[in-house]
Amino acid sequence: MAPPPKTPSRHRSRSETKTPLTASMYGANAAADASNPFIVPSRASSPIKRATSSTLQVSKTLQRQASSGVIRKGGVESRLDVVSRDYVPPKSEKRSRSQPSRDTRDRFITTRDPADEVAATLDLMSLNPQSASPGHTARLAAATGVPLNRRVLAYHEPPPAASSDPLMAQARELARPLYARAGSAPAGSSGTTGKDRKISTFPYKILDAPGMIDDFYLNLISWSSQNIVAIALGNSAYIWKADTGEVTLISEGPEGSYIASLDFSNDGQFLGVGYPSGAVELWDVESQSKLRTMSGHSAQVGCLSWHEHILSSGCQDGSIWHHDVRVARHKVMELLGHQGEVCGLKWRSDGELLASGGNDNVLNVWDGRMGDVGTASASARSAARWTKRNHTAAVKAVAWCPWQPSLLASGGGTSDATVHIWNTTTGARLHSLVTPAQISSIQWSPHRKEFMTTHGYPTNSIMVHSYPSMEKVAEIRDAHDSRVLFSALAPNGELVCTAAGDENLKFWKIWEAPKVKKSKEAKDSTALGRTNSGILSIR
Repeated sequence: MAPPPKTPSRHRSRSETKTPLTASMYGANAAADASNPFIVPSRASSPIKRATSSTLQVSKTLQRQASSGVIRKGGVESRLDVVSRDYVPPKSEKRSRSQPSRDTRDRFITTRDPADEVAATLDLMSLNPQSASPGHTARLAAATGVPLNRRVLAYHEPPPAASSDPLMAQARELARPLYARAGSAPAGSSGTTGKDRKISTFPYKILDAPGMIDDFYLNLISWSSQNIVAIALGNSAYIWKADTGEVTLISEGPEGSYIASLDFSNDGQFLGVGYPSGAVELWDVESQSKLRTMSGHSAQVGCLSWHEHILSSGCQDGSIWHHDVRVARHKVMELLGHQGEVCGLKWRSDGELLASGGNDNVLNVWDGRMGDVGTASASARSAARWTKRNHTAAVKAVAWCPWQPSLLASGGGTSDATVHIWNTTTGARLHSLVTPAQISSIQWSPHRKEFMTTHGYPTNSIMVHSYPSMEKVAEIRDAHDSRVLFSALAPNGELVCTAAGDENLKFWKIWEAPKVKKSKEAKDSTALGRTNSGILSIR
């Protein structure tokens, strides 16, 4: 009998799987081939194998069909599964040992459903009460009402923005102390901006100011370059020398009247005093004598501002006069641009521009050049260079930036309570800041990019803001028992003096001057007692 044809080696697998027909031949010769590991000698042969045992004669036709692979139609072999080709294993992709397998899925953002993923994970952990017996976790979930197959934290739409209504913001600020923790420091006990910056909210010094008039539209304190503070109490003006603590009465008005405004000259040698009658007096600080009285205004003079020999005065009728204190005919120019009382007036340090604010909610910026009254040139320059109507209340607080002369800050009253920063070169409004209370004064720091605002009702606070971010650096709540009406900056730029209707004059250390190394000449002058440090001290 011819042996069955062998499968080519390139198609053979490791197990050399044969067709069922060839397997029956191994069963017939099981006793003879004991070395084949796939044949078990002790196993009983099947009935089919017994029927085709060696005692039966197999016809040559059947042997020929078996060797050639022909299957009879309707025969037993037609009901068997015939393997026509050997098993070929799938080809595996070869990769280098140095390159690990990569997962194409994203590590953080998966495309699968998070709820299904969490539920499947919990099922594997036997924490899902539906697929496992209720245990401690299931009882805890039932008690807290948190389902196990749902995330506790999830991303949603952001909450609605807080209301920008200033009245609501003011109400929140007033109600905040009611919800403060027990034992916590009050709002006005400290002010910090970081580990390296602290602002004391306790006054450096307090002076009594009996008879201080509680009027928002007046300007009753001034601090000279000679470190002398002038303050108006009723119908009298006093000067207080900061280096010695000496107090002197310098001016006393008529009985039944009061002083509406005062301001020192740039060199600190002269003091201008304004009265409700419209008169403006000029006093010599050193000799404490009145030099002259300049009349002409028809109503109260509520604000004064100096530039060299020009003293400008703002009147209740809306007019602004320039007085040349050197000549007999003192009025050299009149500015008409306000329909209400002029309550804020400030010259720029170089004398190029003059800023004025009025009770008509208008801010004007004037050209500082002078001309003769009645001439065409004077009338042309009487019109304001810039007129701003963005405020909705009286504009009393006006201040020029010392380190960027083109910047002008203005603040509005109760119904406005907003600080605007202007570029006086282009006339553009650069920044705006809404505060919780009326703004009575503004002071720029000469050492830092910051400015200070004083406020009236309801906070009576002092606030320090950074520029240009306009963020609040510090706040001193309830700086006075009454609204803070007036402020003045010390010549060294460190201390600020504030006055209020509570008849107190308080000094605050808001900023610090940068430390400068002393030169050899400065050391020699200190040794000889000629240092200027005493001028900037307070006793």
